[in-house]
Amino acid sequence: MSVKNKNSKYDMDPNDFNTKNRPTWCTGCGNFAIWNAAKKAFIGLQLKPHEIIIVYGIGCSGNGCNFISTNAFHALHGRALPVATGAKLSNHRMHVIAMVGDGDGVGIGGNHFIHTCRRNTDITCILHDNRVYGLTTGQTSPTSDEGFQTKSTPHGVLEEPVNPVMLALSAGATFVARGFSGDVKQLTSIIEEGIRHKGFSFIDVLQPCVTFNRQNTYDSYRDVIYKLGDKKGYDSQDLMSAMKKALETDRLPTGVFYDVKKDTYEDGLKQIDKKALMEQVINNVDIKDLFNKFI
Repeated sequence: MSVKNKNSKYDMDPNDFNTKNRPTWCTGCGNFAIWNAAKKAFIGLQLKPHEIIIVYGIGCSGNGCNFISTNAFHALHGRALPVATGAKLSNHRMHVIAMVGDGDGVGIGGNHFIHTCRRNTDITCILHDNRVYGLTTGQTSPTSDEGFQTKSTPHGVLEEPVNPVMLALSAGATFVARGFSGDVKQLTSIIEEGIRHKGFSFIDVLQPCVTFNRQNTYDSYRDVIYKLGDKKGYDSQDLMSAMKKALETDRLPTGVFYDVKKDTYEDGLKQIDKKALMEQVINNVDIKDLFNKFI
């Protein structure tokens, strides 16, 4: 299936991806921007709802399962990427997206995140990075700033925060980017590029939590954000340059850090060369001999 077929009739708009349920996020929540950017990216790529499956983790981001009209699966906490991997291997022609939070994706799901990066499975992972556990009313998360005071860390966070962009780069992701929920136009473009990329695409979205994180606000991000595209001569195929940018903390670059071509995990599976796993006939398969080996 082609990501974009310019010769086909396409008459959808972002509202066609809405469900009958209205979002229940707090007013001003960065999830609204990610929700809108994702729908606009689907339109830009001329995708239909049945061509997409979004796997959601647990958290405020996971509530998006109720608000975007595509195939969807609401996974267990930290387990979105294994489910997304299973979906991709079952039908590798589908566009598979994982919507995860910072605690969900790089906390309890950190092990899955690392190994999905290194496998280079063709999945787009969008991290809703609000640096706090919003759904459970404001505990510290793996990306919370050192010294950040929450109800679970009243004297301040002692650890240095996880750097999701650096983690993805070091684990082997072939597309790594960062967006900002205060810039829907750029975020839409990044999500489009991530879905179009063949391989594991990771997008870290700086997403303010307006209720439980009064430190990482829209204004505080706007004061330090700059776009990588504004830096002449930046090479997104240079891993060391990407890592150097990922380590910047006084100023935060947004855009595509790294984008390279590499064989995907699915490319090595000969059993799905000609036909998706879900399309294969299995009613003539006899597994009695296999069972007998273990009896």
